[in-house]
Amino acid sequence: MIPRYSRPEMVAIWSPQSKFKIWFEIEAHACDALAKLGVIPKEAAKTIWDKAGDIDFDVARIDEIEAVTKHDVIAFLTHLAEIVGPDSRFVHQGMTSSDVLDTCFNVQLTKAADLLLADLDKLLAALKTRAMEHKDTITIGRSHAIHAEPTTFGLKLAQAYAEFGRCKKRLIAAREEIATCAISGAVGTFANIDPQVEEHVAEAMGLAVEPASTQVIPRDRHAMFFATLGVIASCVERLSIEIRHLQRTEVLEVEEYFSPGQKGSSAMPHKRNPVLTENLTGLARMVRSYAMPAMENVALWHERDISHSSVERMIGPDATITLDFALGRLTGVMEKLLVYPDNMIANMNKFKGLIHSQRVLLALTQAGVSREDSYRLVQRNAMKVWEQGKDFLEELLADEEVLAALSEEEIRDKFDLAYHTKHVDTIFKRVFG
Repeated sequence: MIPRYSRPEMVAIWSPQSKFKIWFEIEAHACDALAKLGVIPKEAAKTIWDKAGDIDFDVARIDEIEAVTKHDVIAFLTHLAEIVGPDSRFVHQGMTSSDVLDTCFNVQLTKAADLLLADLDKLLAALKTRAMEHKDTITIGRSHAIHAEPTTFGLKLAQAYAEFGRCKKRLIAAREEIATCAISGAVGTFANIDPQVEEHVAEAMGLAVEPASTQVIPRDRHAMFFATLGVIASCVERLSIEIRHLQRTEVLEVEEYFSPGQKGSSAMPHKRNPVLTENLTGLARMVRSYAMPAMENVALWHERDISHSSVERMIGPDATITLDFALGRLTGVMEKLLVYPDNMIANMNKFKGLIHSQRVLLALTQAGVSREDSYRLVQRNAMKVWEQGKDFLEELLADEEVLAALSEEEIRDKFDLAYHTKHVDTIFKRVFG
């Protein structure tokens, strides 16, 4: 992943040095189990840890060996042998490359998931703080981007909080599903290695035993993991688009924080653009795009092929690093988001009471007017507001057919904003407890 959209802690998980450290731990833990079973000398297992357990592997040397062997695991094992010496012959006993590669990949994904879960916690905290702050801040709700009925800005954020809460639950489940270990040897039969070795390595690495590997860990697990990342990215985009729309000049109900010295345009000095949320929309597209190749990786030939390998070398780091960056950026946007309640009220009043049309419609039906006639009466007055800039309340009060069914007091009562927010507490209790 390019540095522009990367954060160090997540990047470190995918560094060559981290990968080789995990490979070593898998091999060394397997040697411990083999020693316990009497397959290799206990002294050899200890020597392997003593000589290589605390070192940084020479990535350049491994690359040099791989240039000849054309096999990354063999290149690593060769380098490990250079470090350990004669006892290295006991490393990788009965194992195959996928035992190391797949188990390592799942370790990396679980570590990445832990960082992403921490990211979600920070985002949820920011959303809750701002939702509570604007719980009663009246704004207009929109459908089809057109004024619909009043809501509160706090409710918008409560909805986002609930959405990302679901994302967290999905990621917890995806983490559990991906956290498996396979040390089952060629074609997954344990012919040359005892299943107890797998159990030992799994426990040591914080993983569960893969019930039935085919030489590789089944890729339906990975498909679900990357699909979950894609869903989270879509939720990032949904909130980002909301902010982008609300920041439009003619709306300007919220705005990304514009820092001192920041520039919005190389040509137009007045510009203050929603660059962060636009960026998040683009990053979400990338994270979603990684879900499809992960699903295509499920169908491997027979017990194993490596058509998934090149895919996962890309999507593993890129999807997790990108989403980590996106969640961090979105949290910052929400923490510093500028909110303009006066603009919200001004926008809501631009069309002089139209937002109360449903209440008038329902009142007419309750007064005995058919729904069809009620709709006709309300709409004909509403169209005067749209087309002639009239005041909706005044037009209703001048309509003899409407007054025949409703008194002036009953009509005016239908223009009370508080009516639309009377259940905000109920929704907040459902969302936040």
